[in-house]
Amino acid sequence: MKNIHGLTIPIEQYNNVVANLQARIDELTINKNDVGETVPIDVHNAAMSSKQAELDELTAKYDWLLAKYSQKIRKIFGRSREVVDGQVVMEGAFNEAEAESDLNQPEPTLEESVEPVTKQVKKYIGQKKDKLKGLPIERIDYELPAEERNCSICGDPLPELRPEIRRRIKVIPAQVNVLEEVRHIYAGCKNKCEKDNSYTPAITKAPMPEAAIPHSIASESTIAYVITEKYQYGLPLKRQETKWYMADLRISRQTMANWVILTAEMWLTPLYNRMHSLLLQRDIIMVDESELQVLHEKDRPATSKSYMWLFRSGRDGPPIILFNYQATHEAVHPKKFLTGFNGYLCSDGYKGYYKLPSVINVSCFAHARRYFYDAFMSIPKAARNKSSASYQGLHFCNRLFDVERSICNLAPEARYDERLIKSKPILDEFKAWLDHMRPLSEKKSYLGVAVNYCLNYWSTLGNFLLDGRLDISNNESERQFKGYVVGRKGWLFSNTPKGANASAVVYSIVHTAVSNNLKPYEYIEYLLKTMPNLYITNPSTLDSFLPWSENIPSSCKLINK
Repeated sequence: MKNIHGLTIPIEQYNNVVANLQARIDELTINKNDVGETVPIDVHNAAMSSKQAELDELTAKYDWLLAKYSQKIRKIFGRSREVVDGQVVMEGAFNEAEAESDLNQPEPTLEESVEPVTKQVKKYIGQKKDKLKGLPIERIDYELPAEERNCSICGDPLPELRPEIRRRIKVIPAQVNVLEEVRHIYAGCKNKCEKDNSYTPAITKAPMPEAAIPHSIASESTIAYVITEKYQYGLPLKRQETKWYMADLRISRQTMANWVILTAEMWLTPLYNRMHSLLLQRDIIMVDESELQVLHEKDRPATSKSYMWLFRSGRDGPPIILFNYQATHEAVHPKKFLTGFNGYLCSDGYKGYYKLPSVINVSCFAHARRYFYDAFMSIPKAARNKSSASYQGLHFCNRLFDVERSICNLAPEARYDERLIKSKPILDEFKAWLDHMRPLSEKKSYLGVAVNYCLNYWSTLGNFLLDGRLDISNNESERQFKGYVVGRKGWLFSNTPKGANASAVVYSIVHTAVSNNLKPYEYIEYLLKTMPNLYITNPSTLDSFLPWSENIPSSCKLINK
């Protein structure tokens, strides 16, 4: 028997009660630490859930940082092409010599390098002179000495057969000469012309063209050379200074910078402003931006990030490419530049573009695809297969780009119809897949970023269906920026806002000229020789100098286009 609080119960019953109580205690409490402290089971479960959530969050952060690290390593040391299953979307040009080399390809003939080989060209294969398209020919004759041109037996002159002709391209490096312009001046008549009372003796000067930069040693060809070397071929003024030195001339980079700024302000800015007003009248504008460092900006440290914006036309007319320097990345800058524009604005995901009034935003599908590509490349190689979610998202984008490649040469109306037939069903299927994947994807993962990017911009990603003149991507803008970015690696920064503005104007003229199949050097030289002798305040006069004007001389145009 067992006495409990004055009650006597059998020992067996006591043991059962103790066992039941112990089981209940074990159910409600758990040993928390080594000293035997106990807590209720629900508190323990809550603590464990909190710790598990914290562990899951840390694991997600670890996976995200590991993926970011792998992505960074791939961008630095890996190939710059976005390739999956043999499909290439973007390709770098830094290994151009190795990537483009094909030792089995035969050397082109001179005629093939001057003019593209078409059926019409092949028809006139024998007409060598026509194929040279006006290129100067330097002829060198190799003849036997006079004493060897006679027969060694009878002494009669040897009959000459058809000569053997070898034609090769000869390159003449830039030559520096002094252009001496002599203006003749005439005094009044020495005779006493007394019979003609209206005659007034006076000094008469022969007409002489105005210089692009008065009182400067730089001719129009010199200025055009400096501009195209930097803004077309990416050669900084510092390296050009060395080239001048090799030509026995001391021309500093500061002097050349002054030439560029004066030329931009005096002659190229009016043309830039005219192209700006014409761009705003278009139906389609594509926009992008890239970083720029300007050392001496007011109230800003030298390390501050400034920006070069690019605005270009679409398929609705001759190409117009305009650069615009701004000190910040605020949305007020594209808003101000595009004041008066009503149409389609094609861009990436920068939110400032989506705050502009009176525009229909068209988002870039190349950016959406790039997020899925990064997600696919961030996972281990063993998991990179067609069943992965990142590959499926990438495949949807590839299908859309496949349609674009198949209809790229169609008229806008036909392209519009084909997109509704082929692209619209893919978009509908893609949207359903994205809605299904959103709750299944971690937000802090490359796949989650890709899925959320597409859904956040879905209302504008499909707007390329609205007009057959629209592009599915903003890659044209990125391609235009490539020359600027490569050049920036050489000159690194602009010294002042004045220089950055001048660079924006010059880049605009050069890139627009190239896009309209002009030779920038010849075109800029023509502008600088002609514009100083005309009143260029009239828009109709400026229109005659636009890169697509019929008044541009044929010498400024590419013969291969």
